[in-house]
Amino acid sequence: MNSSSFFGRRPCLQIRTQQTPLAARCPVQASTIGPGKKWEHYELNKNGKPLRVPMHVQRGDLVQIISGAEKGKTGTIKNIITKTGQIVVEGANLKTRHNKPKAEGESGQITQNESPIHHSNVMLYSQDQKVRSKVGYREENGKKVRYLKKTGEVLQPKLPEKKPSQ
Repeated sequence: MNSSSFFGRRPCLQIRTQQTPLAARCPVQASTIGPGKKWEHYELNKNGKPLRVPMHVQRGDLVQIISGAEKGKTGTIKNIITKTGQIVVEGANLKTRHNKPKAEGESGQITQNESPIHHSNVMLYSQDQKVRSKVGYREENGKKVRYLKKTGEVLQPKLPEKKPSQ
C-alpha cells in the first residue's frame, strides 16, 4: 500500500488539522443559540428570547407578491412569524396535504393550507389605484402613521383582535 492510498488513512483527522478551529468559524457561541433543532437555531437577546426580524408589513395589510411562483397575486396577511421574518398571505402559496383516515370507516381528506413566504417577497398594494408601493412613515396630528409612498394613501392602523371574555 503506497502513501497516496485512501485505505488505512484517517482523512477526517487530516481535514480537521488543516481547517480553522470551530470557534473561529462560528461567531455565535452556545450560550447565544436558541432552543430547537440544530438547523433551526435563532440568535437570542440578553433575556434569552429569540431576536425578532423587523418587517415593513403588519397583519391585515393588503399585499402583492413580487417574486416566486405566486408572483402577481394579491391578498391580506393572515399571520406573521417574527422569528423567521415570514408571513402567511391569504390564498397564496397553497400546499396540498393528503390526510389518512383516523378511524375505521372514515375516509381520508385532501386539505390545502397557506404556507409562509418571506416578507421581502411582498409589497403593499393599493386597492384603489391598483398599484404596489413601498411603505413610508410620517407624522399626522401628533401620531406616526404609515402611508404608501407612490399614492400617498394612509394605511389605517390595525387594532389587535380582542378575544371574547368568558
